[in-house]
Amino acid sequence: MSVDSTLLVPYASYLRVYEPLAAFPEPERTHWARYARRPRTPGAQEELRRSLADLVPVPPVPVPVHESGEAFVAHLDGVVVICPWRTRLRSWLALRDLTESGLPAPVLDAMLPPVVRAQVAADHERWLARNPDARPWIRTAVWQVPLRWFALFGDEERRYEAGDRAAGRAAVLRYRTTMAQARRRLARALRALRDSVDEGPMTQGLIDVGRWLEEFHPRALVELDYGGLVHAVGEDRLAADRSAADVAEGLAALRAGDEDAAGEVYARLAERWRAVRDLRHAN
Repeated sequence: MSVDSTLLVPYASYLRVYEPLAAFPEPERTHWARYARRPRTPGAQEELRRSLADLVPVPPVPVPVHESGEAFVAHLDGVVVICPWRTRLRSWLALRDLTESGLPAPVLDAMLPPVVRAQVAADHERWLARNPDARPWIRTAVWQVPLRWFALFGDEERRYEAGDRAAGRAAVLRYRTTMAQARRRLARALRALRDSVDEGPMTQGLIDVGRWLEEFHPRALVELDYGGLVHAVGEDRLAADRSAADVAEGLAALRAGDEDAAGEVYARLAERWRAVRDLRHAN
């Protein structure tokens, strides 16, 4: 059974890392080199449709039996960079987060029967024993873009393209930067927070992202993609959204010792993204 191509995408955003071919061991390097030469490679919508198709059977297949051999392809300074989907690994991680989310047991059981969850968890444990250093190239957030992600980017790296309903093309809002620049900005953000405020969720979140980024090649590309959130946020609001600039403004205020100004920026950002998160409860 196939999934209708007109199905609306889940309202998720993505933080992705694209690495140069030199970062991959053989024979994976040769695989990606050949893959990047294809006249067309699948995009995020196609990955999503394949994942949704696995949820149609009864019982559902929450984790693919085999790892995906697909990837997103981009270029950085003329060099091919690759972001493997690693759909199987990300499915395991997503299921773990779901089971730890505090959902009532009856709701969780209705979504995925206990026997299915137990089998998936056992498969993941066996796989981890053979791949202890595995990490995903893609992080996902639902109904939001975590504010800590914006600290990696500058407003000048923002790319916005309005959608075209007649052509069936959705809007695009994303940021791209180099790994070196992302790490530099993250380090400066951490210093500003540690020098000005007590350790909190924002600081811990930046530390977590920093540890993740350290796992990748220093000449990688880092991308923040609003993904399916463009379907939840109106075009006017998307066009006016400068969240990375706002985060930079708030951090600059902290470095200048102006905590009141930083608080005002944070309140503005928090309200903007709270309005998006609240849409999950709308009819």
